[in-house]
Parts: sequence; C-alpha cells; structure tokens
Amino acid sequence: QINPNTMTKFFKYTILILSGIVIQSTVLNAQALKFGHVNSADLIQAMPETKGADTALVKYRKSLEDQMKTMTAEYQGKLQSYQSQSETMAEAIRKTKEKELEDLGQRIQDFQQTAQESIQKKKEELYSPILKKAETAIKTIAKEKSYSYIFDTSGGVVLFAQESDDIMSAVKAKLGIK
Repeated sequence: QINPNTMTKFFKYTILILSGIVIQSTVLNAQALKFGHVNSADLIQAMPETKGADTALVKYRKSLEDQMKTMTAEYQGKLQSYQSQSETMAEAIRKTKEKELEDLGQRIQDFQQTAQESIQKKKEELYSPILKKAETAIKTIAKEKSYSYIFDTSGGVVLFAQESDDIMSAVKAKLGIK
C-alpha cells in the first residue's frame, strides 16, 4: 500500500524541484539576452549607393521641374497674347482661346500631381534596394554575434535602455564601408 501522505510529499517535492528548474532556466535565459543598437540613418548615409541614388533622384526631379517650367512658360505666353488681343478677337476665337487656356491650366495641375507621385515612386525604386541591403547586413551581424535584439537609435524613440553594443562598425565592415 502507498501511503497518501507519502504521495503528497512526493508530489510537493517534485513540484518544488520543477519550479526551481523553471526559475533557474528563466534566469539563465534572461542573462543570455544580448542587446545591440545601430543608427540606421547614419548607416544609410554612409553607404556609397546612397550618393548615387541621391544624384539620380535630383536629376529626375530636375527633369520634371524643367517640363513644368516649359508648360508654365507656354501658359504665360498664351495668356499674355490672349489678354493683349482679347478686345479685338471675334467671339468664337475668344471662346476658343479661353478654352485652350483653361485646358492648359488643367494639364499643368494634373502634371504637378503626377510629378509628385512619380518622384515618390522613383524615390522608393532607388532607395528600396539600399534599405534592403542595410537590413540584411544588420540581421547578418545580429545572427553572427548572437544578438537577441538590435535597436535603431536613429528615430530617437528609445528613452532608456540598458547598456548595449553599437554594431555600426561591424555592419559597415559587412557592407565594405570604411
């Protein structure tokens, strides 16, 4: 026969031992966490690809601005011509010129909106591979050096953190940046 008191003591003892193991395991895991940080904005600026992307974006933006200047100059020329001659124009010609000015004004507005959208799309197209490359390098360093977490300090959102390693130099080395 098994004594119920003995069984109860055995279970209590087993639960106590298991609880101790769980607590010890939790403490060891907490101590094993390794934190790092990197300023991603500074990293992106340091990458040589960024300079090329910046130049390409400026060139693209300038081409759109040049087109806008051409359209605006055309509108101004037609407006001045209309204003100087409108008194002597026949009714049908004046209405045609007014419609032409209205249509050109609308095309300019449409172009402005499309240009802004095009610039944003071009920016994403140029910078996405750079951001992906930086992210991959950060993740690679985190895995190689067994970091549990890497924080981005560029946003200034972290108000307090325990000591952590700055992995900027390791990521730059991984990317071949000096």
